[in-house]
Amino acid sequence: MLKLDTLALLILQQLLKLTGVRYSITTHKVIAIVSFLILSSVQFFLLYNTYELEDEHYFLTERAYFNEVYTKAITDDKVMPGGQAILDKYLEGNIHSLEKLYITDRRAFDSVAQRCCDSAFRTLQKANNIDSVMSRTIDKYHLTRHYTYALLIEQIDLAFKKQEYVPLYAIGHHYKFIDPVFQSPDGIRIGGTLKHITTRNKATALTVSDQMAYSSRLRFSFHVDIPNRRSTIILHMLPTFMLSLFSILSVVMIFFITFRNWLKQKKLSEMKSDFINSITHEFHTPLSAIIVANKTMQKEKILSNKESLRPLTEVVQRQAERLKVLISQVLDITTLNKIPLKREDYSLHHLLDEILFDYRLKLIGNSVRFSLHKEAEGDTVSLDRFWFTTILQNIFDNAIKYNNSTFKEITVTTFDDKKFIYLSIRDNGIGMKEETKKQVFEKFYRHLHPAETSIKGLGLGLFYVKQAVDAHNWKIEIISIEGQGSTFVISIPI
Repeated sequence: MLKLDTLALLILQQLLKLTGVRYSITTHKVIAIVSFLILSSVQFFLLYNTYELEDEHYFLTERAYFNEVYTKAITDDKVMPGGQAILDKYLEGNIHSLEKLYITDRRAFDSVAQRCCDSAFRTLQKANNIDSVMSRTIDKYHLTRHYTYALLIEQIDLAFKKQEYVPLYAIGHHYKFIDPVFQSPDGIRIGGTLKHITTRNKATALTVSDQMAYSSRLRFSFHVDIPNRRSTIILHMLPTFMLSLFSILSVVMIFFITFRNWLKQKKLSEMKSDFINSITHEFHTPLSAIIVANKTMQKEKILSNKESLRPLTEVVQRQAERLKVLISQVLDITTLNKIPLKREDYSLHHLLDEILFDYRLKLIGNSVRFSLHKEAEGDTVSLDRFWFTTILQNIFDNAIKYNNSTFKEITVTTFDDKKFIYLSIRDNGIGMKEETKKQVFEKFYRHLHPAETSIKGLGLGLFYVKQAVDAHNWKIEIISIEGQGSTFVISIPI
């Protein structure tokens, strides 16, 4: 069963791949639930059929014993030993008067016939001697369990003419003049306390009749069973139930282990994808700065002026160091672990000058203008230079990409109060909706207008910003109105 279930799961996975259906965790759970329901249904069906088979064959030998002794006891008799004399007294003893009423007055016939049957049933109940038949059977075959029985009359007919029977009593009808205590869906109970009457506890069923006029036809049955048949069968099947339960629990446990391992593999796969995405996204800015600085240094005018050359070599040095740190740090980003920080005290204003200088290099020839307003009185902050640079460069990237203005403006402002130094980055871009502001820091989230589908990106920039801000225990807030630009405000505790 396990092999078939696993094989079916693998086949379904391949079919989903071939048809282009995305195999997600939700799909996996749905498949698992459906498979579990199918397996449980099959197990239930097998157990139910096993129970039915046990119920059908249970008590078969003992039932045959009771049938043998009972049949011998009523040879040349009806219902029970001495029962024929009682029935003949009330039925065939009144058969001629019943015939006249049947011909002349059917309503009177029904009344008298029912009263005759009622009297016969009462007398049979009083004379019931089936307990002795039960005792003889138990003694003869050395049976040890407690047994209950039910002796039932199911139909009585009279024949005024040869083989032309007139019904007096039949199962399924209510008779006004027969005591309701006697009447039941199973027939007239002559004796016994067995409650559940079924074909599987029927030991004997006989129809006795004479092939002549002025005779009767009688159908009756003898049922024997133990009082707790169902619970006894279930107890007998307990090993089967336990084995079935164990198999289902085993399947669930194996699935859980498989599912957990699959999630680990899926996470590893996502980590690899994130690693590639991180390299693609993060390496772009320092490489661009190095390329631009290198091209600038190759110009004759720059080469002849050492003073002009030094700032460019410092750019290359800083960006090369950034690439070196980036290689060692990018894996920590992709695994979403807490970012390890190397904090040092820096002059915020001096650091902003260097970051803006480096960033401007790759924007040569573009219509982008940076403005820096140093309004904070104190500018000493403790931070990780690498991650602080990552924060600003990613915010700058988004401010330029999501900007339809002919002349793009980015304004960086610092100001402070008694508790915080605030760093504000404002742009004149497309702005954001409230829905976008709520999700903009989520991984891979990109909310584009139809006219902006050509904007390249992976939806990772602001995700990295939030990761780095949280690692510093800072706060970041977005103030934005659609069509009127956005402002990112970072609060740095003093």
